[in-house]
Amino acid sequence: MKHFLAKTEPSTYSIDDLQRDGSTVWDGVTNPQALKAIRAMRPGDRVYIYHSGGVSAVVGLARVKSEPRDDPKNPKSAVVELEFDRKLDRPITLAEIKQSGKFADWALVRQGRLSTMEVPPEFVAWIK
Repeated sequence: MKHFLAKTEPSTYSIDDLQRDGSTVWDGVTNPQALKAIRAMRPGDRVYIYHSGGVSAVVGLARVKSEPRDDPKNPKSAVVELEFDRKLDRPITLAEIKQSGKFADWALVRQGRLSTMEVPPEFVAWIK
């Protein structure tokens, strides 16, 4: 099982929306690096949901529910279906992640605008 992180603006689609809906098609990604991450997702993989846009924190978990597929609205893009798993007991802020000093090479810290990425195993162990 792999772990990924997917960013969303909570005013657009939040962890609360995902909890209410139960599942969603994760779309709108166009960056080639982010698309590579989406195309690497497989059913059962875990996805950390990250609120951007001022909040800047990991707020919950989802599971990949479907194989990735081409986005019918944009053949250069890809989509995957995610299902709600749980909210974290408390958000883990980007500031906390940076202050740990353990993830300087991770795309979350290095490439602030990248919307979807793989999560290093060290982060999975650290966040638990």
